[in-house]
Amino acid sequence: MAPGSRCFLLLLLGTLGVPALGDPGPLEDVVIDRYYIPKICLREAQMGDFVRYHYNGTFRDGRKFDSSYDRGATVAGVVGVGRLITGMDRGLQGMCVNERRHLIVPPHLGYGSIGVAGLIPPDATLYFDVIMLDIWNKNDKLQITTLSKPERCNHTVENSDFVRYHYNGTLLDGTPFDSSYSKDSTYDTYVGTGWLIKGMDQGLLGMCAGEKRSIIIPPFLAYGEKGYGTVIPPQASLVFSVLLVDFHNPKDGIFVEHLEVPESCKRRAVTGDFVRYHYNGTLMDGTLFDSSYSRNHTYDTYIGKGYIIPGMDQGLQGVCVGERRRVVVPPHLAYGENGAGNKIPGSAVLIFDVHIIDFHNPADPVEIETVYRPEGCNVTTRDRDFVRYHYNCSLLDGTKLFSSHDYEKPQEVTLGANKVIEGLNSGLLDMCAGERRVLVVPPHLGHGESGARGVPGSAVLRFEVELISMEEGVPEGYLFIWHGDPPANLYEQMDLNKDGEIPAEEFSTFIKTQVAEGKGRLMPSSDPEKVIADMFTNQDRNQDGKITSEELKLKSDEDQEKIHEEL
Repeated sequence: MAPGSRCFLLLLLGTLGVPALGDPGPLEDVVIDRYYIPKICLREAQMGDFVRYHYNGTFRDGRKFDSSYDRGATVAGVVGVGRLITGMDRGLQGMCVNERRHLIVPPHLGYGSIGVAGLIPPDATLYFDVIMLDIWNKNDKLQITTLSKPERCNHTVENSDFVRYHYNGTLLDGTPFDSSYSKDSTYDTYVGTGWLIKGMDQGLLGMCAGEKRSIIIPPFLAYGEKGYGTVIPPQASLVFSVLLVDFHNPKDGIFVEHLEVPESCKRRAVTGDFVRYHYNGTLMDGTLFDSSYSRNHTYDTYIGKGYIIPGMDQGLQGVCVGERRRVVVPPHLAYGENGAGNKIPGSAVLIFDVHIIDFHNPADPVEIETVYRPEGCNVTTRDRDFVRYHYNCSLLDGTKLFSSHDYEKPQEVTLGANKVIEGLNSGLLDMCAGERRVLVVPPHLGHGESGARGVPGSAVLRFEVELISMEEGVPEGYLFIWHGDPPANLYEQMDLNKDGEIPAEEFSTFIKTQVAEGKGRLMPSSDPEKVIADMFTNQDRNQDGKITSEELKLKSDEDQEKIHEEL
């Protein structure tokens, strides 16, 4: 019955000489007063519909003869098929859920001239105050309304999937009966395996993670005639507002999405490699549970060896330096049913957005690429040579660390003297003056797990080097070597003024003369005076500022005597 029908009915009754509602007198039909009509009426009760309602039944004088409220249970029945008194059958038709009506039922549409023994006298006019709570039909289907849906939806729920979702559950009249939000936990279950009511099993199919739906389930796809406990009455339609948090299938493997792959990828990571990477870890609904960026430190680990969750062990296989990829990890390859801490719930699907900074293998040598080598290169660097070179040092992601160009002159070092990292020392061997190289130095030949000032731990380093010049070196442990045999009367020749002792100045003059005449050479150094001073100190055994004939020894003689001092 339309909202304006009450006025029309009153007008019709007045025309027929029927008194006002309070004193109807003899009535031909039921009198309906729709005193509350909800603003939204999605459905009106029709003949053949199942309805659930509450009512109070009174006589004209206000005496109550029956009440569903007093019994604590709603009334359920079918409209228009003769299972109710005729007046109620007619009075319920056209009602909306939550609508309230006053019904006046004349005797011939109620219990007639017989009445109900001990309850309703013969020829009694009955007054009903009714509220409609539920309407459904055996031909009804599940009603699904999508409230919101993510723009990206590559995968949807199928039968046998395991889902995690939040929900608010209400009866059709809006009465709440349950909510996962009040438990502060998602509802976790399999779909299509009989663990849920049929309507929810069907209503979750085809959902995306992050999607919101309204699902209206008729009783025969819910709890039917029995209801559920005290919260869901028999023959109740159920309304669920559902937010799908995530889902997976127990047969799922990881899913890898390549977001950015460098054009040049000479090498891909394999089992046993040590990888340094940044990541953001989120749940499927976008909730951030962890991030290496927040700690301003890469996550460093071996892959394929069980040091990280199996899904990431698999998801990092084949990465390139500089690559960005997304790895979706089902819970059975992550933290399983128990979750981890208070940020990763049980059975949660995890999404890692990963940026590979570098990787290496503990067996890696220095990688050497010759960018330029001069023609006619006959002389190359060897161990113990003194070299001058320029370099730029960076991480593999391009982060600049150090450069000799920031200083006034090139870097200087004696190769093999443990003055530079092992990988750089190796990379500077067998070079010509003017040659340019790119060196990739793994951390075990660089600064190791601890790193150094400005160098992260376990970092692979990239050097661009250019050899400026080199000087032939001397054997380890020597500060000076003779090009031929030393003089037979070395002390006498060194004692220039023949006074029987050699002070520092006299010693220095002698050594410089030998170098100038090509008879010997000093250990290459940017400070030859210091090398000569060190030689003198080594020979001045008693440190009295002069060398006697007893103190002076050749390095070769000292080696025979197992004395580690030098000339």
